[in-house]
Amino acid sequence: MTSSSRVLVIGIDGVRLDVLRDARVGTPHLDAIAAAGFLAPVWIEEGTPTWSGPCWATIATGVSAAKHGVLHNVFPDHNLATYPDFLTLASLSGKRTYLSVGSWEPLATSACGGPLFGAPDRLTFTSYGKDCERGDEAATVDAERELVAADYDVAFVYLGDVDQTGHDFGVGAEYVAAVERADARVGRLMAALWSRPGYGEENWTVIVVTDHGHVDGGGHGGDSAVERTAWIAACGPGIGVGVGVGGGVGVGVGVVGGGGVEVLTLRHVDVAAHVYEAVGLAGEMAGLGLEGKAFGVVG
Repeated sequence: MTSSSRVLVIGIDGVRLDVLRDARVGTPHLDAIAAAGFLAPVWIEEGTPTWSGPCWATIATGVSAAKHGVLHNVFPDHNLATYPDFLTLASLSGKRTYLSVGSWEPLATSACGGPLFGAPDRLTFTSYGKDCERGDEAATVDAERELVAADYDVAFVYLGDVDQTGHDFGVGAEYVAAVERADARVGRLMAALWSRPGYGEENWTVIVVTDHGHVDGGGHGGDSAVERTAWIAACGPGIGVGVGVGGGVGVGVGVVGGGGVEVLTLRHVDVAAHVYEAVGLAGEMAGLGLEGKAFGVVG
């Protein structure tokens, strides 16, 4: 990859895959990313509690909970110094990194044992407590400006409104509305990329990922299928267009390659691995004990 290769990761907390796939739910921007690449299920592995802390730590570090040691939303004891996040490691390797968070403090601050993202080059954090919709708007506005004006190699934007809505109202009409609000913000972030003066010469990979699901009445932390089913959507260089997605949990995703369609089971640890691959750092990170593989790597 050349220096024009860049990655935007958007984390949307607590989005159930079955809701996202419901034809009655309006998510045109996530649908477009899936159409340009894939949308695939992720089964949260045994040993990883279905809380935001463990799941986002796995996404950020590229290692399982057994290694990073984050087992709840409060995690005073962890191994994040041994297994840093992809923004921190990319920054240490000379890449410019950016983090925008409007809620859930442990992602960006020392609250509850954090931060999960330790040392991005630029951090924007504005907490509105449980008013995550307001926080998401602040995070999106900042990211719209930064993604157009600055030259970041790796960026992470967090949206927390869907998860809080699930806790407050369960998985119903309010939850669907929150998913649609998140999708609209994804569209705004994509529009910001397209507005970059040099976008035509840049190679952007976009990864959208959720951490866990919700039970019908709201909440998570258990072992039900709806809680343990997460998902990843992605598009960009090297990610096959029009990839077919299996219908069941854990069946993997078909990846278009030179020899046809192969089956790849996606894991949360794959997000960090693909970030490093996309910006040319995979070789540099090879000795760090990472557990994931870039999307499309089979075997």
